[in-house]
Amino acid sequence: MTKNFFEVRNVDFTIGGKTKVKDVSFSIENEGDIICLLGPSGVGKTTILRTIAGLEKIKTGSIELKGKLLSSINENIEPEDRNISLAFQENSLFPHYSIKKNISLGIQRKTEKKDKISFDEIIELLDISKILKKYPHEVSAGEAQRASLARSLLTQPDLLLLDEPLSNVDQSFKEEIQVRLKKILNKLKISTIIVTHDSYEAFYLGSKCGIILNQKLKQFDDPYKVYHFPNSKEVVNFLNRGILIPAKVTGVNSLENDDLGLIQGNFIKKYPIGSMVQLLLQPEDLEHDDNSNLKLEVIDRKFRGTNFIYTLKTINNILIPVLVHTHHHELHEINEKFGIKRPIKLEHIVCF
Repeated sequence: MTKNFFEVRNVDFTIGGKTKVKDVSFSIENEGDIICLLGPSGVGKTTILRTIAGLEKIKTGSIELKGKLLSSINENIEPEDRNISLAFQENSLFPHYSIKKNISLGIQRKTEKKDKISFDEIIELLDISKILKKYPHEVSAGEAQRASLARSLLTQPDLLLLDEPLSNVDQSFKEEIQVRLKKILNKLKISTIIVTHDSYEAFYLGSKCGIILNQKLKQFDDPYKVYHFPNSKEVVNFLNRGILIPAKVTGVNSLENDDLGLIQGNFIKKYPIGSMVQLLLQPEDLEHDDNSNLKLEVIDRKFRGTNFIYTLKTINNILIPVLVHTHHHELHEINEKFGIKRPIKLEHIVCF
């Protein structure tokens, strides 16, 4: 049996004597893989990173890296002996050093990795050449965050832990930095755990995503499955990428909703005919059709660049989001009627 590169088994993550997340298990299968942990503020994501780095001890379970036990009830390898680098969300630069010297501290740490990256490459990829002579108090929060990230990358650790690494980066620049960061991590094959509250960031950067809610790791899977096949109502509500509507199972591949009528598709989980369920509807599930006899009232319209998200109200006052490409020839205004293509067919039916 092939061992995972990194493994957390049945760990309770605690800080200050308080348990933040209970009985957590997840792994990084291959060196160079990136995983992302998502969850609301205060749920314990940072505590997980601090514990993996060796800054907090555990009383249950175990943490292993490259087949070596790092933490258990009887074992705790010191942080400096783990070859793990942790970049905090807040500014962790030395105030009396220039940005250049702060970043250069990462070079002083020896690495056995064959694939290496130069100081100049890191600076160019993170676009911070203009601030190298400045001091931390002279740069923006986003620039300081990228400088701290550059320092961590230059150490080329066995495991890189990033706590909200791009939270202070301007939105207009964030996507470009995400692309650059992923490029660096893939080039150097640095195994990475990224903590974020941004699901779009997690879905782009991570090969696996973990959702942490109410002291539990609720779901750990590839981003596609987390988005399209959430395993609980809690995950649905946290991601906020759809709504749950009441429906009755009418066949092996069909159900009905009082407002939308017949809905067909493949059930992810089988339910007895006649069962009352909560059906997940995501914005891309329904199609617009001006000629349809099923028309709902538009109560909101959000512009998202490549598409609009219309919010429609049903007769029973259920609010349903529907995605329409911005090149659609006709815009619908508030209070107008919006047609839904029938019969409604879904690629997969997710119910609770």
